[in-house]
Amino acid sequence: MPTSTTPSDVTRMPPGPDVLRVKNPYDGSEIGSVPALDRSATEALVARLGAAQPAWADLPVADRVRWLERYRDWVLDHRVSLAETVHLESGKVRHEALAEPVIVADLINYLCRIAPSALGDRTPAPHGMLGMSKRLRVQLRPVGVVGVISPWNFPLAMAFMDAVPALLAGCAVVTKPSEETPLSLHRAVAGWEEIGAPPVLGCATGGPDVGRAVVDTVDFIQFTGSTRTGRSVAAAAAERLVPCSLELGGKDAMIVLADADLAKAARGAAWGGMSNSGQTCVGVERVYVESAVYADFVRHLVAEVGLLEQRPDGDVGSMTTAAQLEVVRAQVGDAVARGARALTGGHPTGRGLEFAPTVLVDVDHGMEVLNEETFGPVLPVVEVRDADEAVRLANASVYGLSASVWTRDTTRFRAVADRLEVGAVNHNDVMSNLLSFAIPQSGWKASGLGARFGGPEALQKFCRPRATTEPRVALSSEPNWFPYSALRSTLTHGVLKATVARGLRRIR
Repeated sequence: MPTSTTPSDVTRMPPGPDVLRVKNPYDGSEIGSVPALDRSATEALVARLGAAQPAWADLPVADRVRWLERYRDWVLDHRVSLAETVHLESGKVRHEALAEPVIVADLINYLCRIAPSALGDRTPAPHGMLGMSKRLRVQLRPVGVVGVISPWNFPLAMAFMDAVPALLAGCAVVTKPSEETPLSLHRAVAGWEEIGAPPVLGCATGGPDVGRAVVDTVDFIQFTGSTRTGRSVAAAAAERLVPCSLELGGKDAMIVLADADLAKAARGAAWGGMSNSGQTCVGVERVYVESAVYADFVRHLVAEVGLLEQRPDGDVGSMTTAAQLEVVRAQVGDAVARGARALTGGHPTGRGLEFAPTVLVDVDHGMEVLNEETFGPVLPVVEVRDADEAVRLANASVYGLSASVWTRDTTRFRAVADRLEVGAVNHNDVMSNLLSFAIPQSGWKASGLGARFGGPEALQKFCRPRATTEPRVALSSEPNWFPYSALRSTLTHGVLKATVARGLRRIR
């Protein structure tokens, strides 16, 4: 069902070659536009942010916290209009769009609380004879300008998951939203200027050339997107010897054991596979169910999916891009052609870019839908003999982002979770790790490099450590300096051996 509501603060630009026009996935209508920067304009933006960054880095952490807290209040004050923009440009239902500004605000709260301790100097205890004579200190200094290249599936929240910790760490940040969904992030970045904050947050809107310019000019690259593009970003970062962090594709498995609460598991699968029209990196992409409860689980799942309402104010919205709709259509078509059955859905609805929520059975690992990232409202369900087969099939993937295990037995959950080759495992829940800001969200295998969140590390990854040593006692010359002599060598190495060795070797 199309919607024509347009929030008052969606950016509208006059027509022209340097304008990026954005369309509503429901009905194809233009809902707004933003500047389409070229390479030189992007480089100039990064240069301006870089010029302002040293002064921002020199501020006490407490001052940076105060700016982020003021910005949190701006986000909450504008949450309805921001969410409406997210809804219109991404096609997600309003209920889910409303969550994005609140997620940003909650993340700011958490990171502001831990920033003073996480970013403070450390004074490690010394080790060894030489270290004992020194006072040791480790300082964290921001890397400079961070480029945050974010995807279209969470156009507001995903960018700020990285921009917020980078700002608190003392970095300047240039965000590069997807050209499919630039409006909400462009508007949110403008809010930073509206509160009068230092000019260390910018938005580079445009196509792939803008993304390449960001990669070629910033001091740290944070990329979220496809594995194919992530490899190119990593190669470019390696060529320049700048750090990068990548969150890439996923094929997240859900394992349902025979003792699970099947009704709850079915509800979890329906939400994990269909929310945001399945366009969630840590959503459910495949389900493995022990044979003893397979039929009952499928019955519960089909019933749950059958209750979902697909409309802008309902449960399931639209796909965001026509290209992604075609990916989903092709994977489901391949599965059905190879013998799978669609118990629900299995086709586009004919309304805009919607694809009907789909449950597939009789699937096997010769089908694309169990091997390639679908990123759509499709749940292939596989019957397995036992937990061992479920783990083997779950690990039979190039991806390793997240998974979930459903069982009433906590000990059994932990035993299965310990064998899964993924960055996060949820017990009787899906995607809960995404909003647990105190633990890392990392991708194994082809799902990425590094991690976002992770408590203090979320801030520290945007810093470079500097180690300093200070003498505890001022000497005119250190014992290990020139000139060497037989006596000095005997004394020095004798003392060192006595401190390094253990047991009788100290005196031998």
